[in-house]
Amino acid sequence: MTRPPAISVPRIARRASGTAAAARMVPQETPVAFSYGGTTHAVMMATPADLEDFALGSSLTEGVVASPGEIEAVAVEEAGAGIDIQIALRDEAGARFSARRRHLAGPVGCGLCGIESIEEALRPPRDVRKSPLTLSAADIARAVALLAKRQTLHVQTGAVHAAGFYVPGSGIVAAREDVGRHNALDKLAGALAKAGVDGASGAVVVTSRVSVEMVQKAAAIGAPAILAVSAPTALAIAMAEDAGMMLVALVRGEEFDVFTHAGRLAGRDGDGEARNVA
Repeated sequence: MTRPPAISVPRIARRASGTAAAARMVPQETPVAFSYGGTTHAVMMATPADLEDFALGSSLTEGVVASPGEIEAVAVEEAGAGIDIQIALRDEAGARFSARRRHLAGPVGCGLCGIESIEEALRPPRDVRKSPLTLSAADIARAVALLAKRQTLHVQTGAVHAAGFYVPGSGIVAAREDVGRHNALDKLAGALAKAGVDGASGAVVVTSRVSVEMVQKAAAIGAPAILAVSAPTALAIAMAEDAGMMLVALVRGEEFDVFTHAGRLAGRDGDGEARNVA
């Protein structure tokens, strides 16, 4: 199954120098269904690239499986205007999923989300405080700058998010792009799991705002830090605090705000406290 992640479309371009017909690359936005044991669990609008990474990463970050070994096979199939990803689970994981589906059958009206309650939406994050990771201001600036160099689809279209994994001394070891910020992070999670990268060894870097789901997914990877070019929500800050995760946002070179667990920031100013500068 091959679909381009971006296509060329016609447009009328108005500029100071005049108006002319032109073409522009835009990202594809495709319905992607995740099916476990023949039952659709979730449908998301996503960029049709790195779909096996997407399936593995989403299965891990949403708690459908505890490890890649619980997935027996992944098949990506065309489904009319969309794409169906068939995920076969091994016996124990399949039994857990079936029990979860039975529980969902009564109380949930949304057949697409796979979330069974407010409590699950606010599920406690994985605790990552045992990781000894620290990052310097130079690390944080370098991580964001290096991720920008890996955003090939964004360079073409200007319309997609990216998620990368930064390891001090190694740089960005993996990066994925998608029209959805959550999707990009799930694809990254799958890529890291396939490569056997230890999530505790580095930081998740994202081009979007930091919402609570982004913190939950970064914690599921095992990352003790998340770095973002945009701002966090209040709930994301609380979730990162609970997880033991350093949340750094509004990164502009070596200027940024540290919202949680500033002890992971190496070389802090005088009193050792992180400072937010308006």
